[in-house]
Amino acid sequence: MTTGRVRVQIPASTANLGPGFDCLGMALNLYAWIDMELAHTTRIELFGDGMEGVPLDKTNLVYEVAQMVFAEAGEQHPELYIGMYSDIPLTRGLGSSASAIVGALVAANALIDNKLTDDQLFQIASRLEKHPDNVGASLFGGIVVAYWDGERAEYIRLTPHPDMAVLVAIPSFQLATEKARNVLPQHVPLGEAVYNLSHSSLLVAALATGNLGMIRHAMQDRLHQPHRAALIPGMAEFLAGASEHGALGAALSGAGPTVLALVDARSNSKEQLEAFLRSTFHQHQVEVEIRWLLPEGRGAEVIEDHTSLASLAERMSAVSIDRGSY
Repeated sequence: MTTGRVRVQIPASTANLGPGFDCLGMALNLYAWIDMELAHTTRIELFGDGMEGVPLDKTNLVYEVAQMVFAEAGEQHPELYIGMYSDIPLTRGLGSSASAIVGALVAANALIDNKLTDDQLFQIASRLEKHPDNVGASLFGGIVVAYWDGERAEYIRLTPHPDMAVLVAIPSFQLATEKARNVLPQHVPLGEAVYNLSHSSLLVAALATGNLGMIRHAMQDRLHQPHRAALIPGMAEFLAGASEHGALGAALSGAGPTVLALVDARSNSKEQLEAFLRSTFHQHQVEVEIRWLLPEGRGAEVIEDHTSLASLAERMSAVSIDRGSY
């Protein structure tokens, strides 16, 4: 039994990558941190901006997930200290809820000397999210190809190409996953289903073999993105034109509203692509934060860091993050 405080660092994630609806996910080098410790009285602290509305009592998602871990392991630890800081914007399509779930699982498991296996943690996470793409990417890192059949999840992890970068545009407005799912049809024509099956299969093959040139052909979708386009002004235009401005391919990130482009880091068109992205959303009067990120090969992990989360939050807010030099 670990008596001290543990800290877990969890990467953000993007899901679907276009055609891989609910089955493809990729970790990104944007992070959340969770501190957890056994305590006499439950206390939850939030650090940094953008955490408004997160519960400070035992209805907190991190607390609830931690209790699931303890119950699965046959232990009882009803009182916890939990500290949370996240650089992952909430409800923007970058896996903020998945990072909280995964961080809670890994932290609680570390407190009980890792009694649960990674597979057990993955099953709990998939049951909670109802799809394994975001949680799989945050838990294992890299690119995750997975399924969830309602009872069990399975996955295969791929190593991202070393020269792949990710340009993301994060709109200033939030979009609840439930709202983004409610616009999807319950039934699709056979031709549309075949279209997505073929493209997602080709995309997995391209990512697995490092065939970056094939991504622009494979990263096409007819299952969810056309139905969600009305919720995100400028999205359709960006997805249609990104490849002509230097992207390997472009997609809505998860349920949105964030959009992303996969880019060859060696390309000379990165500035052109970023300018196209900015102008597209500007024409629709949508304010966006643009970041250059990288695929993250590491998943959630317990780290040795004695810096307080308050200091970490202060340092991160004071630093202008520049990820554009790839």
